[in-house]
Amino acid sequence: MTSKPSLAPAPITRVGLVVFPGFQALDAFGPMDALNVLSMSPAGAGLSLCVIAATLDPVSTYVRVAADGRVLFAPAAAAPDGTLRGFGQSIMPTHTFATAPDDLDLLIVPGGLGTRSEQTIATVVPFLRERFPRLRYLMTVCTGAGLAAQAGVLDGRRATTNKSLWSDETALGPNVDWVRNARWVEDRKVWTASGISAGIDCCLAWVAHVYGETVAKSTADIMEYVRSVDPTNDPFTWMIDSH
Repeated sequence: MTSKPSLAPAPITRVGLVVFPGFQALDAFGPMDALNVLSMSPAGAGLSLCVIAATLDPVSTYVRVAADGRVLFAPAAAAPDGTLRGFGQSIMPTHTFATAPDDLDLLIVPGGLGTRSEQTIATVVPFLRERFPRLRYLMTVCTGAGLAAQAGVLDGRRATTNKSLWSDETALGPNVDWVRNARWVEDRKVWTASGISAGIDCCLAWVAHVYGETVAKSTADIMEYVRSVDPTNDPFTWMIDSH
């Protein structure tokens, strides 16, 4: 009896990036630049990107904490000469949560102080809960894990998050197996990165998982980035007990 040949998994083609007011720039743009470089290689030539937000208006990283502790998300206004008052960068969404494609392969959720916003929680959390079963991969960076935890999609899985906000973030997911000493954690189709810059290492580890180590190393070399290849090598774990 002749056995059927195994079928190779379908290639990754469609990447989604969730953004919201006050998202952390490097949480999003670190993995994005790794994927930018990957997309210029034969391995990643079929990649496409959807930037997903509540509306199609520009979304700014601008965020400030007021003296009374309130987190302010008002966009930075431009002076007459075009200079921004305050400091932030904006990104243009391509889709809303209502119009995002159904066939996303990888969804990336950054963190940032904007994850504390009631509006962000009210829009991003239901989107993650609804889309998660159809995703091939979910990647969170920093406090983006807190949004995923509130959606319930990390329940019963190992995960990590920002170490300087550890107690606040882990309290959002009492049914999650939070890993303290981790630069990133892979648990089946979910990849979670620690704080901010860890998203680059997590994304490159994901590239190695999907496309192979040779492609991941080439991507990091082109970026001139010294990547961490050990997910347990987290030099910032000490911050958990210092806050």
